[in-house]
Amino acid sequence: MAYGTIKSDALVYDNSGTDVTISLSSIPTAAQVAAKGDASLDAAQTFTKGQRGEVTTLTSAATITINFDDSNNFTLTTGHAQIQFANPTTEVAGQSGSIFIVQGSTTCAAPTWGNQWYFAGGTAPSLTGTTGKCARIDYIVQEAGKIHAVATDDLTYTS
Repeated sequence: MAYGTIKSDALVYDNSGTDVTISLSSIPTAAQVAAKGDASLDAAQTFTKGQRGEVTTLTSAATITINFDDSNNFTLTTGHAQIQFANPTTEVAGQSGSIFIVQGSTTCAAPTWGNQWYFAGGTAPSLTGTTGKCARIDYIVQEAGKIHAVATDDLTYTS
């Protein structure tokens, strides 16, 4: 096996029969990337444009275990009269988001929640049982096993 360096001004690669040339002078150095201020996982940042997380659709079931690795925001259209939100195993301290519960043709006005979900007063609120209405559960994970949650119910959409 040979070791050494290659000196070149450009790279050429075959793109399904068409050669593509990349000028190496156009590739930024690590210092140029850092100076530009692109997003970094190990530094405090101020974003000057809107940032958004996707809203992941949950499938209605008698028991739903949310995978917090999938997203921060979730939406569920109810299809079961009784739904239990089980305790997740993927929550991490500091994660926060919302769960939109839209009452489908089969409504669920009183979903139950695992013992890691903490609502004010110690009891999860009942939700509207009207088809088409929406409840929003906002949450933040204090630490694994402790998810603080607040419900806003009976949201009506008008056009």
